[in-house]
Amino acid sequence: MGGERIDLRDVMVRRLVAAVDEGVNLAVLVSDSTSTASIAPFAARFPERLVNVGIAEQNLIGIASGMARGGYVAVTANAAPFLVNRANEQLKNDVCYSEANVKVVALNAGMAYGSLASTHHAIDDISIVRGMGNILILAPADPVECDEIFRFAIAHVGPVYIRMDNMKFPALHAPSYRFVPGAVDVLREGGDATVFAVGSVVFEAAAAAEVLAADGISVHLVNVPSIRPLDRDAVAAAAAAARTGRVVTVEEHSLHGGIGSLVCEIAAERGMGIRVSRLGIPEGSFAKAGPRAELRRFYGIDAAGIEAGVRAVLRGAVPGG
Repeated sequence: MGGERIDLRDVMVRRLVAAVDEGVNLAVLVSDSTSTASIAPFAARFPERLVNVGIAEQNLIGIASGMARGGYVAVTANAAPFLVNRANEQLKNDVCYSEANVKVVALNAGMAYGSLASTHHAIDDISIVRGMGNILILAPADPVECDEIFRFAIAHVGPVYIRMDNMKFPALHAPSYRFVPGAVDVLREGGDATVFAVGSVVFEAAAAAEVLAADGISVHLVNVPSIRPLDRDAVAAAAAAARTGRVVTVEEHSLHGGIGSLVCEIAAERGMGIRVSRLGIPEGSFAKAGPRAELRRFYGIDAAGIEAGVRAVLRGAVPGG
């Protein structure tokens, strides 16, 4: 892990431009979110392929569905907290139920808007979209994976939800990495504890694993870029890699309905007898307001918090829930 940190939105825009250059009939729709999406390079190249509907998320999703039916690969790009909640019915019916070829990009997910508080936080989006049928749910963890996920999503025929972030990320993967829908991505092999992480906190988990390794604690670190589809056998195998039977899940999301819930479901269904500690925003609560780094520290989902969480679960404690 290291090197230049890259904004995943820049990766997204480059891939969208490349797709049109390669002959894909693609259009991008925003809801007064041109700056949020960093979409200016795409707009400069293909102004006729950018549709700004204004602050009207329901219209955004409805129009995208209609454009998909007209033969476009429709990509929506706006802030996650306003996407899933305001346009819930349109996403459910116009995109998912209708199986429209729309790629729904949820930007600035989690607590990215920090100090703007709960109205601007998206800590429930995974749980909401998991409740909808006919839509894939993906979350890139670094620039290489982001490019791969967009390459896949553009080629895939059908609805895709991509959970994104506004910070700059270090590379966790070699350029040769290839995204496989459904597959879990083992970043580090170990046997003392298994850590599952998703999206924007994966690099925090990787940093924690390095510190723990220096202290002789071996972490089996698993990135989960594909929430749906998901290879449940692979999740079970990764959980079983911990000789201690100790598993930690990490997400910038509510503990309700995220990957912690998924891992617990899989473990319970298979009677695995493992102990799972979930790190995230406590179920049934709003996230606090404040600078994002402070919020991650408060909820124990920064590198130091994840390190402490692994040490605690190895002692038999269960932080989080």
